[in-house]
Amino acid sequence: MDIGVISVRYARALLKSATEQKLDAAVYQDMQTLAESYVRVPQLRTTIDNPMLAKDTKAKLLLAACGAKPSPLTERFVQLVLKEDRESMMQFMANSYITLYRQQKNVIRGRLITATAVTPATEQKMRQMVESRTNGTVEFATEVNPDIIGGFILEYDTFRMDASVKAKLNSILNSLKK
Repeated sequence: MDIGVISVRYARALLKSATEQKLDAAVYQDMQTLAESYVRVPQLRTTIDNPMLAKDTKAKLLLAACGAKPSPLTERFVQLVLKEDRESMMQFMANSYITLYRQQKNVIRGRLITATAVTPATEQKMRQMVESRTNGTVEFATEVNPDIIGGFILEYDTFRMDASVKAKLNSILNSLKK
């Protein structure tokens, strides 16, 4: 079987169980933390894939990678994955769960890039604008990039609005070259 197919099946089963137990948001946080742990600590993958490492040690590592206090369902899920010898797919399962959760809850990822830090009120206005356009909930990440000089860049889904001073200056420069 394909890693993607297996991962999605496990993630679907976890989401269904989490939704029934009203733990879907808690498991979502656990899976986000786990996926981020795999990205930040590349050795985690090779350690979990090591056949010489005991299952209980792998369980402790995976649960630690899920955050300070993973939900009881996440703990049972990790035990199931280890019992079925599917731990090498855990990163894919976490990412699949995140994707399925976002689809089910209509969660859109957005990003706001500004030249200087924005106030929480400004960030909230941008979030509300995106939510009104998408009819969904927005997970917003803000980033400060002084290279854009001023203005902002707003990204969500496949939409990108570049209202930065740098983009406008580049546009003027390109039109002068023609």
